[in-house]
Amino acid sequence: MRCFNPVDTAVQREHEMLALYYFHLPEVVAEKERVRAMWLDLAAPGAAMHSCFDRAFEEVMFGAVIWALNQDPLYPKVVTITRLPHRLRGRDIPGSRWGIDNPDSIYRVIPVSGEERYVIRGRVAERRLVENYFTLWSPTMQTVGLLDGKDLVVDSEGYFEIYVDSDPQGSRANHVRTGPEAHEFYIRDVIFDWAEDRANELSVERIGGPPSRPPRSEAENVALIRDYLNKWALNTTRWNAQAMDRTPNEFSYTIDRDSDGALRNQIYIMGNFALPDSDTALVLDVNMGGAGYFIAPITNVWGTSNEIVERTGCLNSHQAMPNGDGTYTFVLSLRDPGLHNWLDPDDLAEGILTLRWAEFAGGRPGGDLGVRSRLVPLGQLAQTLPADTPLVDPAGRRRQLSARGASYAWRLASVEEA
Repeated sequence: MRCFNPVDTAVQREHEMLALYYFHLPEVVAEKERVRAMWLDLAAPGAAMHSCFDRAFEEVMFGAVIWALNQDPLYPKVVTITRLPHRLRGRDIPGSRWGIDNPDSIYRVIPVSGEERYVIRGRVAERRLVENYFTLWSPTMQTVGLLDGKDLVVDSEGYFEIYVDSDPQGSRANHVRTGPEAHEFYIRDVIFDWAEDRANELSVERIGGPPSRPPRSEAENVALIRDYLNKWALNTTRWNAQAMDRTPNEFSYTIDRDSDGALRNQIYIMGNFALPDSDTALVLDVNMGGAGYFIAPITNVWGTSNEIVERTGCLNSHQAMPNGDGTYTFVLSLRDPGLHNWLDPDDLAEGILTLRWAEFAGGRPGGDLGVRSRLVPLGQLAQTLPADTPLVDPAGRRRQLSARGASYAWRLASVEEA
């Protein structure tokens, strides 16, 4: 199992240490406490969601700081914005999950301006990723430019350059055209096979003369951070309402991918679950509709995924086992149902599922794409599931979880901690 971590760059390490400094400034701590009270009042969580608030809150707030500190198009950096808690230079770095994160994805951002010119340099992973997009966003998270990683022109060793400016492409192999609405790149690398896939290597350079001004001051950064702390809480509540305002355990709402910050070329079906007791399971029958990629991740109302490394808080179509006809059956329950495709809600009887399909054969989903959900007593699962539903015994579950944890470890590894 390869340990190379393309996220562990010198730029990333310095940015995380900078974010940790700002995270503990008195004025930032005071704003966090104000947001804490506001968010709890706004969300009015029940007991289950209140029980996971503290750990989720710290991640969302640290994620806001990470993102806010990379918002200067005159001094752009490639920064990974959504990570699990980890160690760096002997310090505990909080997690930064936010926004109903996809645990398969490595999300990176680069601030840009339509008045500037840039080149993004990189190297594709040894195994080309099942899904990789360079999405250019407006300030309101609307897509104004898009480059599919599958269309990248690379040299014989996998290296590439992407030119980013307001000019026509001309003879340049890789180009994203900007304009007045260009704000930042949102780059998504999907790690489908956690053990073998790796993110692309990335760096960015602003091309041209010296910047027209110095970097933002500490006071300016604090003001931006305070704004982001509030936006992260308010946006999470707004997005979650798309699931929480619907009938529990029914999954039919498709997210508007172009107007609400989601990414194109995907189908998202979102809903909330509520298990009445530990003896009841939510069964999900998933038709792929020709998708090359699917994931079922559990998140809480604070917008973060639950435990995903030591427990099966998400499963993608590589980790899960299909039925004989190519469909997938997932079982979400508080107790282990003895099935390979167990979605473990981390002892929380409530939460959100954002089911995602992508990479369709022919570019469009088939008519059978969808999910059917139903509540079933655990004792009656055997009579209600397909005869070939993959099972697992306790020893098999231990092997599954051990392999899962080992396959994720590279994403948190740092050369400075080796």
